[in-house]
Amino acid sequence: MIVNGKEINIEDIVEDIDINKNIPLKRKNGLILRDSQIEILKKYNIDYEKCSSLSNLIYEIEEILTYETDLEDLETLSEELSEQNYYNNTNK
Repeated sequence: MIVNGKEINIEDIVEDIDINKNIPLKRKNGLILRDSQIEILKKYNIDYEKCSSLSNLIYEIEEILTYETDLEDLETLSEELSEQNYYNNTNK
């Protein structure tokens, strides 16, 4: 396929996208997390399996962000989990 005058191979693009990493799965401890989120947690040595709730996990992340402010991927993850926690655990 030609896009903006350049030859693009769709199969190459599809191979680079791992859809399975973005499927939320219920983990052993009951938390619902995507593999891509777990990769970020592992990157910063956060043991999500010890957390009994999203609030607890968010607290662990925020503790790191208190001392390190330039961790964009971890900050984005904290925001995602906070939003997930709000929509799943707040009486509206």
